[in-house]
Amino acid sequence: MRHAPRETLTRHLHDHAFAAIVLSGGYVEAGDTGRHRMAAGDVLLHQAWEGHLDHFGAGGAEVLVLDIPDTDTGWFHGRISDPDALARLAERDRVGAARAMLAELEPKPAHPGDWPDDLARALCDDPGLRLGAWADAHNLRPGSISRGFRQVFGIRPSGYRLVQRTRRAIAAVRDTIEPLSLVAQDCGFADQAHMSRAIKRLAQTTPAALRRVRWGRDQVPPALGPRYF
Repeated sequence: MRHAPRETLTRHLHDHAFAAIVLSGGYVEAGDTGRHRMAAGDVLLHQAWEGHLDHFGAGGAEVLVLDIPDTDTGWFHGRISDPDALARLAERDRVGAARAMLAELEPKPAHPGDWPDDLARALCDDPGLRLGAWADAHNLRPGSISRGFRQVFGIRPSGYRLVQRTRRAIAAVRDTIEPLSLVAQDCGFADQAHMSRAIKRLAQTTPAALRRVRWGRDQVPPALGPRYF
């Protein structure tokens, strides 16, 4: 994919997991895993139903997009040594290129950010975070936080918090046999119906359908573990 200089893509969702590999140029992505400053050789892994926006730099960018299994997106921002070689491999074998990329991928150190980055990280870590208390602790006004965060991420902090809560619920629904009512409780929803509505808005499907697709009729998922919370 080639993106023009100064191009902007407003916040949008993807219904499948994929990797974005920067071949040339650069851009800034702000989404459900935080804000990432991307340059040639950088790789960003995206999970299914992940939302983000993109601002491209003065030189635009050329980005190779490869589908990957959703199970391979446990961490997000990394680098590879030779993106051009990967692009050449992808021309004849996209599946093999995706496997080679995942095998080579090395983590990229986190870039220091400002308060919107700090708030995004805090909400990723704790989707139950009280926004008023966070604002007070950082000597910021709630209204300023709402406007400033939306300018960066394309969504208000309360909406971002709901997305994080919903994504945790999707993971628990897909990967465990925990009763849906308990998943809803553990993920901070008022009740199972509240969780089901949130999942339906994000993933365009129901919790029961997610579980059927993930496990089928004969497989049994593991019990819920502390890695989710």
